[in-house]
Amino acid sequence: MYSSVITGAVIGIEPHILHVETNIADGLPSFQMVGFLSKEIREEEERVRVALRNAGIAVPASHITVNISPADIPKRGSVFDLPVAAGVVTAMGILREGDLANTLVAGELGLDGSVKPVRGILPIVALAKREGIKTCIVPEANAMEGTVINGIRVVGVRSVKQMIRYALEPSETRDSIISPCHADAKAVLRDSGGCGVPDFSHIHGQASAKRMLEIAAAGFHNALLIGPPGSGKSMLAQCFRGILPPLSMEESMEISTIYSVAGMIPKGKPLITERPFLSPHHSVTRAALVGGGLIPQPGIITLSNRGVLFMDEFPEFGRECLDLLRQPMEDHVIQIARTSGTYIYPARFQLIAAMNPCPCGMYPSQRCRCTMPEINRYLSRISGPVLDRIDLCTVVSGVQVGTLMERGREEESAAIRKRVLAARKIQQERFSGEREAGKDGKSGKKLLFNADMGPQDVEKYCGLGREEENYIKDVFDRLDLSARAFHRTLKTARTIADLAGSENIRKEHLAEAVGYRVTDRKYWKIQ
Repeated sequence: MYSSVITGAVIGIEPHILHVETNIADGLPSFQMVGFLSKEIREEEERVRVALRNAGIAVPASHITVNISPADIPKRGSVFDLPVAAGVVTAMGILREGDLANTLVAGELGLDGSVKPVRGILPIVALAKREGIKTCIVPEANAMEGTVINGIRVVGVRSVKQMIRYALEPSETRDSIISPCHADAKAVLRDSGGCGVPDFSHIHGQASAKRMLEIAAAGFHNALLIGPPGSGKSMLAQCFRGILPPLSMEESMEISTIYSVAGMIPKGKPLITERPFLSPHHSVTRAALVGGGLIPQPGIITLSNRGVLFMDEFPEFGRECLDLLRQPMEDHVIQIARTSGTYIYPARFQLIAAMNPCPCGMYPSQRCRCTMPEINRYLSRISGPVLDRIDLCTVVSGVQVGTLMERGREEESAAIRKRVLAARKIQQERFSGEREAGKDGKSGKKLLFNADMGPQDVEKYCGLGREEENYIKDVFDRLDLSARAFHRTLKTARTIADLAGSENIRKEHLAEAVGYRVTDRKYWKIQ
């Protein structure tokens, strides 16, 4: 007999609807699986056979052929265990062909017949809804992920026996066997708690660094902190999380899709409700940073999408590793080529970097033991193109003991965040309905922050008066900065104007943006 079961898989981070075709015929006993399969999928034969036997179903000693189509899509992972089992029992006549009609099945099987969680359920369920599929049978541990997609029935099962029992029940009484999962994604996002991060009021002094991070949070700009050890760079970055704007539903779904593919959605939570904050050690490998594998899994750059990538001891990452950031920082995507194809991952992260001014960290203090060649060699680990993509830069000076002991109250993160949210609201109104064209000229992502603007958007939203034009032209002629720096400076000035509640970019906004903009080494006053 022949059967066909709908299933899904994620290749890279793109979901695909697939079909598991099963045929049982007379002939020499065998269990053959075809369709561009990886080694772990070919091992499904034994997993499915033993799981069904332990569920009380004896697979016949017949010629069994399983094809996962389309055959030109590479398949990996254990997501096909449950649909293969469903196909086998349907071909055996235990289930009728119509019992799983318009139903997607996905999950891994244990040898005892239990259904184990798999990766990528959220994007698979989202695609199933777009394809008009009415029901998704998924592992019980993954059911919460799928419930955030409205308009489709998501059923979580604990065992293959439970899945069969559910499929045998008439459609009108199936809810009595397993109740579909429900979740209000908007309520989950709205009721999400805070990050529990340090408060800016705990940091004494460093007013210029706090101001720079406020601008970075308001416009989603990249930033660099330079200062000696113990000056508070890492603490400032940790506090930075507390002033970031909350996630929109669109951002939350985008991040949650990536984390679903990576298998990193927290247990019991249907969505990622806080902006990611990743702080890799400087010994991180290039593959871990960009993503690796025959079919690459999301790397740290992609996991930081719509969140913060904090890179402490910036030069220690090495020039080759840092140069991997160049293309994602500019295009907001990362492309990885493998023999199986080219994979495109989102990479709209916010880089917050921190570094010392020299190897010992004490320059220009008299305690510095470094020679000028050592300092220049240390700083040269950060290439000019990477610096050119950093919008904001400031020096974090060491704090005197007297300042630390002052009783004066520092401004709290809540007050800073209030200004950030006001600027964020202005940007929402500005970019309402706007779309940034993708590379194909047709698709694109909605503009959310000033830093998302392309050159055409800068021209539209960052217009200058005559005085401001003369000022910026004079500055860039004297500093010999690039065209990229020009556009990034205007975007930063636009954010500063938003924080000030100004409809137009003024000269003082440009002056502040330029002051943070000069990230070239010759302006760090170390030569």
